Amino acid sequence: MDYIHEIINQIFSWVQGLGYFGIVLGLMLEVIPSEIVLAYGGYLVSIGDISFTGAVIFGTIGAIAQNWILYAIGRYAGRPFFEKYGKYLKVSKKNLDTAEGWFNKYGAGIVFTGRFIPVMRQIVSIPAGMARMNFWLFTLLTALASIPWSLLFVFLGWKLGDQWQSVSEKAGPYVQPAILIAIALLIVYIVIKIWRSRTRVKQS
Repeated sequence: MDYIHEIINQIFSWVQGLGYFGIVLGLMLEVIPSEIVLAYGGYLVSIGDISFTGAVIFGTIGAIAQNWILYAIGRYAGRPFFEKYGKYLKVSKKNLDTAEGWFNKYGAGIVFTGRFIPVMRQIVSIPAGMARMNFWLFTLLTALASIPWSLLFVFLGWKLGDQWQSVSEKAGPYVQPAILIAIALLIVYIVIKIWRSRTRVKQS
């Protein structure tokens, strides 16, 4: 446990010492949850080390880069890699099965909506890679979902200041509506997809 605490403290040191690039590095490593890294970035905004806009931009870049890594592993190493090494990346077989099922059933749209659902946030990138989803569409959907996530947690960290570590408690009222909206968008996406499918069948 002491070793883990040392790693976490080292990441926070990197974030503070490297500024914007520290946020990117912290998010890419995903040793600690992204919301904690972003909230710490918000704290750095509050003490004047970095700007709010910069923290959000580089927070978004870090989120995209981290998901690029998972996408690339899924695309070039495939499922066997995660079955063997997934535990080291905090990717369980159960969660991977769920993400793959969702992706196969709902398609590319889940790459956006899944970002707002706990556990699915990063894992959904893996089946997208395994399915060889268009890289630029994947990047666009990931960016569109990462921007509001970065905005929210940088903002909360900024407002909390020295109390940034309590961000998980404060984020609840904001995250829950985001999850509900994501689910609503997913339902709309599914309805549109079913409607288009039936339209094609009628036309044929």
